[in-house]
Amino acid sequence: MDRNSSIYIGFMVGLFCINAELQAGMIDKDGMEPWEVCGMCHSLDGVSKMPKFPKLAGQKAAYLTLQLADFRHERRTNDNGQMASIVTEINPLDIESIVGYFSGLPRPAPESIIEEGVEKAGHQTGKLLFEEGRPGVDACSSCHNLVHPTAPFLQAQHADYIRKQLNDFKQGHRVGSRAAVMTGIAGLLSGDEIDAVADYLQSSGR
Repeated sequence: MDRNSSIYIGFMVGLFCINAELQAGMIDKDGMEPWEVCGMCHSLDGVSKMPKFPKLAGQKAAYLTLQLADFRHERRTNDNGQMASIVTEINPLDIESIVGYFSGLPRPAPESIIEEGVEKAGHQTGKLLFEEGRPGVDACSSCHNLVHPTAPFLQAQHADYIRKQLNDFKQGHRVGSRAAVMTGIAGLLSGDEIDAVADYLQSSGR
């Protein structure tokens, strides 16, 4: 596929997703599996092409279920209501199969943040914050690990997505089930630290 074709496809996917709250009820879903509508933005392999939409491949089932419930009941609205609108189009009986599909996919591979052979300056800072924390801030990995059921797995996630979520927590724009802990933690992080954690996670391994 040439570059122009890739740009065109990316544009069309983005156009659909940005206007999804208007189009959700207009999609002909006959013959589609429940997760295929989700795949229009998050990709059928769960590795979304646009940072606006998180990668869902291999994400914890309990976390996905909790977030879908928060969107459905409008406890989480920091995406300008887009997901709240889309979730209303999902049959509650299909939630389990959607969650099972995406959580069962292979986790995404990390994306390098090496630029011209030089790591971004904040990479080590991000690694230390995630793995060890700093005085007054617990290590991110104390919750964001393979054991904690409702703290999402963050490795290889889009840096821009993580950056937005941390800033939304910091500014009080992201609320919902169990959001209070993250609001407190994000409030202690500087803008540079948020950037460092986001960039580190995008490039960290599975």
